[in-house]
Amino acid sequence: MGAEPLEIYLEDRDVRRSLCEDVRFGLTATPKWLPPKWFYDSRGSELFEEITRLPEYYPTRAERAVLAAHAADIAAVTGAKTLIELGSGSSEKTRLLLDALTRHGDLGTFVPLDVSASALRQSTRQIAAEYPALRVRGIVGDFTRQLDRLPTGGRRLVVFLGGTVGNLLPVERAEFLTAMRAALEAGDWLLIGTDLVKDPGVIVPAYDDAAGVTADFNRNVLRVINRELGADFDPEAFAHVAVWDPEHEWIEMRLRAERPVRVHVLDLDVEFAAGEELRTEVSAKFRPEGIAAELADAGFAREAFWTDPDGLFGVTLARAD
Repeated sequence: MGAEPLEIYLEDRDVRRSLCEDVRFGLTATPKWLPPKWFYDSRGSELFEEITRLPEYYPTRAERAVLAAHAADIAAVTGAKTLIELGSGSSEKTRLLLDALTRHGDLGTFVPLDVSASALRQSTRQIAAEYPALRVRGIVGDFTRQLDRLPTGGRRLVVFLGGTVGNLLPVERAEFLTAMRAALEAGDWLLIGTDLVKDPGVIVPAYDDAAGVTADFNRNVLRVINRELGADFDPEAFAHVAVWDPEHEWIEMRLRAERPVRVHVLDLDVEFAAGEELRTEVSAKFRPEGIAAELADAGFAREAFWTDPDGLFGVTLARAD
């Protein structure tokens, strides 16, 4: 059936407005912070793909192992006619689900949602070529804002992979899951990937690799702000830091000023003291009972929970009540 023209609900001007708001709010906060979504321009996406292949970075391999082992189970339980992927990127792991659902015989439509029109245009063409009987309907949008744009009708399975839900703070996560439930009908399905709590000696190197790829990825947010907003950050003046927070059971990525730094961006002059840190990402790790409780609070019932053989990463299948 082929790829349909993209449905665009997020224009370039909306992205710029959001970036301006985040930069103004985050760089005037105490402590300073920026949301991780601004890592991902074309260079940032390339760096992240490189990260997923690093020996220290286990989440991608572990989640893929879960999907490879249980995609057929997911297809049999859900019988999904429409597969929706949030934050789709290249949809690489999703092909395991597409294969299983296609073999099961029910799948008719694939709907990837992503903020990048260019990346989505490329991936939808590739998917349409690989699955010619499938209707491919790409949506350019932000999964924290455009869930009401998801197609309705049929048995729907929404997948949210990569542990991306852990980038949301607890309040944001509750809001997202509640909005997700509101966008679905009773009997629809949600498949969500979550990195699990484990020895910090395993977690921290995944965010601070020996080759320095993650450090380059972290600094990329400064390059994005320089290019898009005319800022004058010197990325090399900031060191990459990855810290495990045992109280919140999450890892934080930060950029630490190695000397006093003054940055002009928008109409702001932003001062960094030597040693001051800018938080760029929170990545929460989960316990199985915690995932189930958060889903239940939002109106989902856990149907199944699987991990990879080493118990590093969890994938939950939940039904909208």
